[in-house]
Amino acid sequence: MFITLEGPDGSGKTSQMQPLADHLRARSYSVFTTREPGGTEIGDQVREILMSMRNKGMHPRTETLLFCSARAQLVAEVIRPHLEKGEIVISDRYADSTLAYQGYGHGNDLEQLRQVLAFATGGLVPDLTFLLDIEAAEGLKRRKSGGGEWNRMDDYQLELHQRVRAGYLQLAAAEPRRWVVIDASQPGAVVQSQILEAVDTRLLSK
Repeated sequence: MFITLEGPDGSGKTSQMQPLADHLRARSYSVFTTREPGGTEIGDQVREILMSMRNKGMHPRTETLLFCSARAQLVAEVIRPHLEKGEIVISDRYADSTLAYQGYGHGNDLEQLRQVLAFATGGLVPDLTFLLDIEAAEGLKRRKSGGGEWNRMDDYQLELHQRVRAGYLQLAAAEPRRWVVIDASQPGAVVQSQILEAVDTRLLSK
């Protein structure tokens, strides 16, 4: 099974990944976790370019292609091999982030993006995607107060982050069988409980 965690910046995706992995391992599943952009030596180098505040002049198309290049390496080098070994792979972000940020956020053509994504991923689509949904302003407030690195993607105007959130909600509504939407403004323990319950339900149905 391939599980992805998606959501606006500050939604708490990263903090929810390890508890999910631990929960599955406690049930005797072999689990591999990764993140985007990055997850490989090449991808981590691309991540540095994408996130650096020195590159605020980056064109949206350049941004799109860099994300997809890192993703192509991650799928080929990491995700597919682990899936082929029968493991559960959990990724902090994946292709839907490109549709949300570079598509809805920047206004790039969604169908063109889907073609690029299909090429980059070889058509690999998650089995289950969690959308940790939160108001854009609240998510950014969390990011600023969390003490983590404030990067180029965080630094976009609030209006872009609002479009990203709206885009995520549209993506989830279009594929309700794959997506599970969770209110990320709730306490972290409540969000975690809802994620684990949804995963257990999905695994039991397989």
